[in-house]
Amino acid sequence: MKTDPLKQIPLFTSLSERERHRITGQLAETCYKKGEYIFREGDPAERFHILASGSVKCVKTSSDGKEVTMKVLMPGDLFCCDVAVIEGAVHPGCAQPMGEVRVLSLTKKSYFNMLRRNPDAALEVIRYLGCRLHEAQEKAKVMALNPADQRLASLLVNLASRTGVPHPNGVRLTVRLTRRDLADMVGLTPETAIRVMSRFKHQKMVTGTAKNLIILDLEKLKTLAEPSPSSR
Repeated sequence: MKTDPLKQIPLFTSLSERERHRITGQLAETCYKKGEYIFREGDPAERFHILASGSVKCVKTSSDGKEVTMKVLMPGDLFCCDVAVIEGAVHPGCAQPMGEVRVLSLTKKSYFNMLRRNPDAALEVIRYLGCRLHEAQEKAKVMALNPADQRLASLLVNLASRTGVPHPNGVRLTVRLTRRDLADMVGLTPETAIRVMSRFKHQKMVTGTAKNLIILDLEKLKTLAEPSPSSR
Protein backbone atom coordinates (compact mmCIF):
# COMPACT_ATOMS: atom_id res chain seq x y z
CA MET A 1 0.00 0.00 0.00
CA LYS A 2 1.19 3.49 -0.73
CA THR A 3 2.26 5.63 2.16
CA ASP A 4 -0.68 7.99 1.84
CA PRO A 5 -3.46 6.38 -0.26
CA LEU A 6 -6.05 8.99 0.81
CA LYS A 7 -4.11 12.04 -0.39
CA GLN A 8 -5.60 11.98 -3.90
CA ILE A 9 -9.18 11.17 -2.83
CA PRO A 10 -11.27 14.39 -2.76
CA LEU A 11 -13.27 13.57 0.37
CA PHE A 12 -10.09 13.23 2.42
CA THR A 13 -8.08 16.20 1.20
CA SER A 14 -9.23 18.25 4.20
CA LEU A 15 -7.48 15.85 6.60
CA SER A 16 -4.07 16.67 8.00
CA GLU A 17 -1.15 14.48 6.99
CA ARG A 18 -1.08 13.06 10.51
CA GLU A 19 -4.79 12.18 10.37
CA ARG A 20 -4.48 10.58 6.94
CA HIS A 21 -1.58 8.51 8.25
CA ARG A 22 -3.73 7.44 11.20
CA ILE A 23 -6.62 6.40 8.98
CA THR A 24 -4.28 4.62 6.56
CA GLY A 25 -3.36 2.23 9.33
CA GLN A 26 -7.04 1.30 9.69
CA LEU A 27 -7.74 0.82 5.97
CA ALA A 28 -8.18 -2.51 4.30
CA GLU A 29 -7.04 -2.52 0.68
CA THR A 30 -8.36 -5.15 -1.71
CA CYS A 31 -7.78 -5.63 -5.42
CA TYR A 32 -10.44 -7.17 -7.64
CA LYS A 33 -10.60 -8.28 -11.25
CA LYS A 34 -13.40 -8.19 -13.79
CA GLY A 35 -15.83 -11.00 -13.12
CA GLU A 36 -15.40 -10.83 -9.35
CA TYR A 37 -17.73 -9.12 -6.87
CA ILE A 38 -16.79 -6.52 -4.26
CA PHE A 39 -20.06 -7.38 -2.57
CA ARG A 40 -23.31 -8.97 -3.66
CA GLU A 41 -26.92 -7.90 -3.29
CA GLY A 42 -28.11 -8.89 0.19
CA ASP A 43 -24.64 -9.00 1.79
CA PRO A 44 -24.37 -7.20 5.18
CA ALA A 45 -23.35 -3.54 4.77
CA GLU A 46 -20.62 -3.49 7.39
CA ARG A 47 -17.92 -1.28 5.85
CA PHE A 48 -17.51 2.01 4.00
CA HIS A 49 -15.95 1.47 0.56
CA ILE A 50 -13.82 3.95 -1.38
CA LEU A 51 -12.84 3.30 -4.99
CA ALA A 52 -9.12 4.08 -5.27
CA SER A 53 -8.57 3.07 -8.90
CA GLY A 54 -10.48 1.59 -11.81
CA SER A 55 -14.23 1.69 -12.40
CA VAL A 56 -17.10 -0.25 -10.82
CA LYS A 57 -20.66 -1.00 -11.93
CA CYS A 58 -23.48 -0.91 -9.38
CA VAL A 59 -25.91 -3.62 -10.50
CA LYS A 60 -29.34 -4.61 -9.20
CA THR A 61 -31.35 -7.70 -10.04
CA SER A 62 -34.76 -7.02 -11.56
CA SER A 63 -37.94 -8.92 -10.66
CA ASP A 64 -37.45 -11.22 -13.66
CA GLY A 65 -33.88 -12.08 -12.63
CA LYS A 66 -31.99 -9.82 -15.04
CA GLU A 67 -29.04 -7.74 -13.85
CA VAL A 68 -29.57 -4.01 -14.44
CA THR A 69 -26.73 -1.48 -14.35
CA MET A 70 -27.75 1.45 -12.14
CA LYS A 71 -24.60 3.59 -12.20
CA VAL A 72 -20.85 3.63 -12.69
CA LEU A 73 -18.36 4.59 -9.98
CA MET A 74 -15.03 6.28 -10.61
CA PRO A 75 -11.90 6.76 -8.45
CA GLY A 76 -12.64 8.80 -5.32
CA ASP A 77 -16.27 7.71 -5.09
CA LEU A 78 -17.69 6.34 -1.87
CA PHE A 79 -20.21 3.60 -2.42
CA CYS A 80 -23.00 2.15 -0.33
CA CYS A 81 -22.07 4.71 2.32
CA ASP A 82 -25.76 5.47 2.89
CA VAL A 83 -26.84 1.94 3.80
CA ALA A 84 -23.68 1.38 5.86
CA VAL A 85 -24.90 3.85 8.48
CA ILE A 86 -28.06 1.79 9.13
CA GLU A 87 -27.73 -0.95 11.72
CA GLY A 88 -28.32 -4.36 10.21
CA ALA A 89 -28.67 -3.01 6.65
CA VAL A 90 -27.76 -5.08 3.60
CA HIS A 91 -26.42 -3.98 0.23
CA PRO A 92 -29.28 -3.17 -2.17
CA GLY A 93 -27.24 -4.28 -5.18
CA CYS A 94 -23.96 -5.78 -6.37
CA ALA A 95 -20.66 -3.97 -6.98
CA GLN A 96 -18.86 -5.41 -10.01
CA PRO A 97 -15.38 -4.34 -11.17
CA MET A 98 -15.21 -3.33 -14.84
CA GLY A 99 -11.54 -4.27 -14.96
CA GLU A 100 -8.79 -4.35 -12.37
CA VAL A 101 -9.78 -2.13 -9.44
CA ARG A 102 -8.38 -1.20 -6.05
CA VAL A 103 -10.83 -0.63 -3.20
CA LEU A 104 -10.15 0.83 0.23
CA SER A 105 -12.55 0.15 3.08
CA LEU A 106 -13.04 1.19 6.69
CA THR A 107 -15.13 -0.27 9.47
CA LYS A 108 -18.09 1.81 10.61
CA LYS A 109 -16.38 2.49 13.94
CA SER A 110 -13.17 3.81 12.34
CA TYR A 111 -15.08 5.93 9.84
CA PHE A 112 -17.38 7.55 12.39
CA ASN A 113 -14.49 8.20 14.79
CA MET A 114 -12.59 9.92 11.98
CA LEU A 115 -15.57 12.18 11.24
CA ARG A 116 -15.94 13.07 14.94
CA ARG A 117 -12.29 14.14 15.06
CA ASN A 118 -12.48 16.09 11.79
CA PRO A 119 -15.54 18.35 11.37
CA ASP A 120 -14.29 19.59 7.98
CA ALA A 121 -14.23 16.02 6.68
CA ALA A 122 -17.75 15.49 8.06
CA LEU A 123 -18.94 18.56 6.13
CA GLU A 124 -17.33 17.22 2.96
CA VAL A 125 -19.20 13.94 3.41
CA ILE A 126 -22.47 15.84 3.93
CA ARG A 127 -21.82 17.81 0.72
CA TYR A 128 -20.97 14.60 -1.11
CA LEU A 129 -24.13 12.85 0.03
CA GLY A 130 -26.15 15.95 -0.81
CA CYS A 131 -24.77 15.86 -4.35
CA ARG A 132 -25.57 12.16 -4.60
CA LEU A 133 -29.15 12.81 -3.47
CA HIS A 134 -29.50 15.64 -5.98
CA GLU A 135 -28.17 13.38 -8.75
CA ALA A 136 -30.68 10.68 -7.80
CA GLN A 137 -33.54 13.18 -7.85
CA GLU A 138 -32.45 14.57 -11.22
CA LYS A 139 -32.13 11.06 -12.64
CA ALA A 140 -35.65 10.19 -11.45
CA LYS A 141 -36.98 13.35 -13.13
CA VAL A 142 -35.11 12.61 -16.35
CA MET A 143 -36.39 9.01 -16.43
CA ALA A 144 -39.97 10.17 -15.85
CA LEU A 145 -40.16 13.17 -18.14
CA ASN A 146 -37.46 13.23 -20.80
CA PRO A 147 -37.53 11.55 -24.22
CA ALA A 148 -34.99 8.84 -25.09
CA ASP A 149 -32.62 11.12 -27.03
CA GLN A 150 -32.44 13.58 -24.16
CA ARG A 151 -31.85 10.86 -21.56
CA LEU A 152 -28.98 9.30 -23.47
CA ALA A 153 -27.44 12.67 -24.31
CA SER A 154 -27.54 13.62 -20.61
CA LEU A 155 -25.81 10.37 -19.65
CA LEU A 156 -23.06 10.83 -22.24
CA VAL A 157 -22.44 14.41 -21.10
CA ASN A 158 -22.15 13.19 -17.49
CA LEU A 159 -19.77 10.38 -18.46
CA ALA A 160 -17.66 12.81 -20.48
CA SER A 161 -17.27 15.10 -17.47
CA ARG A 162 -16.30 12.20 -15.18
CA THR A 163 -14.35 9.83 -17.43
CA GLY A 164 -13.53 11.76 -20.60
CA VAL A 165 -9.98 12.34 -21.85
CA PRO A 166 -8.90 14.52 -24.80
CA HIS A 167 -8.88 12.83 -28.19
CA PRO A 168 -7.85 14.27 -31.59
CA ASN A 169 -11.50 14.07 -32.67
CA GLY A 170 -13.11 15.18 -29.41
CA VAL A 171 -13.45 13.41 -26.07
CA ARG A 172 -12.90 9.69 -25.47
CA LEU A 173 -14.74 7.94 -22.65
CA THR A 174 -12.33 5.82 -20.63
CA VAL A 175 -15.05 3.70 -19.03
CA ARG A 176 -15.97 0.63 -21.09
CA LEU A 177 -19.73 0.15 -21.12
CA THR A 178 -21.89 -2.24 -23.08
CA ARG A 179 -24.96 -1.11 -25.01
CA ARG A 180 -27.09 -2.77 -22.33
CA ASP A 181 -25.26 -0.77 -19.63
CA LEU A 182 -26.05 2.50 -21.42
CA ALA A 183 -29.67 1.44 -21.89
CA ASP A 184 -30.09 0.34 -18.26
CA MET A 185 -28.68 3.58 -16.87
CA VAL A 186 -31.32 5.69 -18.62
CA GLY A 187 -34.26 3.28 -18.45
CA LEU A 188 -34.36 2.30 -22.13
CA THR A 189 -34.52 -1.03 -23.91
CA PRO A 190 -31.24 -1.98 -25.64
CA GLU A 191 -33.05 -1.72 -28.99
CA THR A 192 -34.10 1.87 -28.31
CA ALA A 193 -30.62 2.80 -27.09
CA ILE A 194 -29.10 1.36 -30.28
CA ARG A 195 -31.50 3.41 -32.44
CA VAL A 196 -30.69 6.60 -30.52
CA MET A 197 -26.94 5.99 -30.73
CA SER A 198 -27.30 5.41 -34.48
CA ARG A 199 -28.97 8.83 -34.79
CA PHE A 200 -26.19 10.41 -32.72
CA LYS A 201 -23.62 8.85 -35.06
CA HIS A 202 -25.53 10.00 -38.15
CA GLN A 203 -25.59 13.53 -36.69
CA LYS A 204 -21.82 13.25 -36.07
CA MET A 205 -22.09 13.72 -32.31
CA VAL A 206 -20.42 10.40 -31.44
CA THR A 207 -18.44 7.64 -33.09
CA GLY A 208 -17.16 4.19 -32.19
CA THR A 209 -18.85 1.50 -30.11
CA ALA A 210 -20.32 1.59 -26.61
CA LYS A 211 -17.09 0.07 -25.28
CA ASN A 212 -14.88 2.54 -27.15
CA LEU A 213 -16.94 5.69 -27.52
CA ILE A 214 -15.63 9.03 -28.76
CA ILE A 215 -17.76 12.13 -28.41
CA LEU A 216 -17.26 14.29 -31.49
CA ASP A 217 -19.53 17.20 -30.58
CA LEU A 218 -19.90 17.61 -26.83
CA GLU A 219 -21.56 21.01 -27.12
CA LYS A 220 -24.28 19.62 -29.36
CA LEU A 221 -24.89 16.81 -26.89
CA LYS A 222 -25.10 19.33 -24.05
CA THR A 223 -27.70 21.31 -25.95
CA LEU A 224 -29.73 18.17 -26.58
CA ALA A 225 -29.45 17.18 -22.91
CA GLU A 226 -30.83 20.53 -21.68
CA PRO A 227 -34.41 20.23 -20.39
CA SER A 228 -37.09 22.08 -22.30
CA PRO A 229 -38.67 25.10 -20.49
CA SER A 230 -41.91 23.13 -19.97
CA SER A 231 -40.13 20.33 -18.04
CA ARG A 232 -38.16 22.58 -15.68
